Amino acid sequence: MPSMARRQLLRGAASLAGLALAPAAIGGAVLAAPSLADNPFSLGVASGEPTANGVVLWTRLAPKPLQPDGGMPPEPVAVRWEIAEDQAMRKLVRSGKALAAPNAGHSVHVEVAGLKAGREYWYRFTAAGAQSPVGRTRTAPARGAQVDRLRLCFASCQKYEAGFYSAHAHMVEEAPDLILFLGDYIYEGAPGSKGAVRLHANPEPKDVAGYRVRYASYKTDPLLQAAHAVAPWMVTWDDHEVSNDYGGDHDQDGVSGETFLRRRAAAYQAYYEHMPLRRRTIPVGPDMLLYRRLDWGTLAQIQVVDDRQYRDGKPCQPPGPPHRGKLIGDCEERRDPARSILGQTQEAWLMDSLATSKAQWNLLAQQTLFSELQLGDPASQATRAYSSDGWDGYPASRARILRQWREAKVSNPIALGGDIHAFAAADLCEASDGPAVGAEFVGGSISSLGGGEGAYAAKNPHIKLYDGAVRGYGRVDLTPKDSRVTFRAVENALVPTSPIRDLASFALENGVPGVHRI
Repeated sequence: MPSMARRQLLRGAASLAGLALAPAAIGGAVLAAPSLADNPFSLGVASGEPTANGVVLWTRLAPKPLQPDGGMPPEPVAVRWEIAEDQAMRKLVRSGKALAAPNAGHSVHVEVAGLKAGREYWYRFTAAGAQSPVGRTRTAPARGAQVDRLRLCFASCQKYEAGFYSAHAHMVEEAPDLILFLGDYIYEGAPGSKGAVRLHANPEPKDVAGYRVRYASYKTDPLLQAAHAVAPWMVTWDDHEVSNDYGGDHDQDGVSGETFLRRRAAAYQAYYEHMPLRRRTIPVGPDMLLYRRLDWGTLAQIQVVDDRQYRDGKPCQPPGPPHRGKLIGDCEERRDPARSILGQTQEAWLMDSLATSKAQWNLLAQQTLFSELQLGDPASQATRAYSSDGWDGYPASRARILRQWREAKVSNPIALGGDIHAFAAADLCEASDGPAVGAEFVGGSISSLGGGEGAYAAKNPHIKLYDGAVRGYGRVDLTPKDSRVTFRAVENALVPTSPIRDLASFALENGVPGVHRI
């Protein structure tokens, strides 16, 4: 439908759906007062989407988390929430009641407002006679405020079967102001990965009940819970939140139309139910408005994008049955300027965000490797190969963003990514022999296995580091003068706890684009 009509529909539907989650709904609701034998806060607590005067608080009641209904009655339940200026929860500044409704998996999304800008808070929930753990959160600085620093961690790809979450434990020790999670929060495959250290609890999910159980399998992990409880999160998805390598209205096997969109709708609903997101993102069927931006005073703006929901189909595909392979050669379709990985409406929103940003550092939070990555011999066109699943399948989209960075004089643009199960750092250039206009950092994977692929950097001189042999996350420390990006690698993700080390560090000088390893 036309973009304006779609936005109106989303806003209207989100407002109606949000009534089921808002404290105002408590007054006239018929509420259950269950007596639960098990802890209803088995999935922990979380916060996210900070603004200068507020934040989203999240939990989901699930005394039996691996059951589709979480072990909850089929009625709404009142949940009390509190937010305080101290960890002991003695200096309460806001409190209220929210509704945990069965049609939302008994999840709770409280949009707290009226807080002070740029400061820490602590929060907790109470329901059915039980009290949740206390979480730490913080608000963003005031609009236009001069800010001395921002520490954020960014991560992706945490396949439950592939490894343990010691990376999250170390992320907690960083005490970040913000955590960005850039996709593949869950993996949707059937249980039984090769070399699995633990197994998914249910078959491959294709409906809401199945996706709820899959999320619960992940969110019962205490190290992941601790990372959610230490700082507010900003999230986006990649493919595995729905189906491997899906794009738009079809999956990698060519399933499309109503059949696939029913699955996408179920996956999007479960994603909302388990993330600290605002009501404006509540999905309407298979549509969910996820792209948005976050301002951190004058220091930084983070543009969070969705490169799955609106993308055009894969280019350069052979005729016949669906082509499951990702690798493609070059072709005219791949370079078609009309093609977009973001869709026209989202791309226009991003261009406007870049043109109007007054921030000193501009971070593009996207899902995968933004840079071009030639996988064949760069000297031979015949053997040149690309991945059709990322930006190399949509080079015109990438070129428009790079051009906008230059033409709009965007201050210190940086792309952050995940997906490829590797750490990568690269200069972002409009032409292969041109100067850098920005920098890119991909922060490895929490647990999903990758490979070394050290030869990629040799074939792609703009890529300064590519290491898929280790797991971990990225840390970004921004200041007005300069900034630093550090890749943090755990020693062994196949054990429940693991030491960590700095794999590589990079200095970013204000006004000087490109990657500088230190």
